[in-house]
Amino acid sequence: MGKLLYGTHQRELEIEDRLLAHLKIVILTKLRRTECFAFSWENDAADGSGRGTIWLSPHIPLEFDFYGGRPPRINRAWLQALTSTAERGELHAVPETEDSEPHESQGQTRL
Repeated sequence: MGKLLYGTHQRELEIEDRLLAHLKIVILTKLRRTECFAFSWENDAADGSGRGTIWLSPHIPLEFDFYGGRPPRINRAWLQALTSTAERGELHAVPETEDSEPHESQGQTRL
């Protein structure tokens, strides 16, 4: 289970490593383009359920902390689905879709 650390107070969001790796690509691509957007999630029942949203901007500190040592294979179809939610103004996790393209390593994927 990885963590997204957000803001000067380092708010921690626990996110499964595979999803976090895909979110990282989408988030960094948008921030590199100096695009601001919302990121929303649903809390686990163990955390009291509910949901949350943060505003992502290139001016707010952000850190990705992965539990695992090896990056997962990247699913381009899932990246496109996640990017599509962000393009509508609010990035949020969607179920992983089947990838019909060859997998690429995390460092080689471009959107």
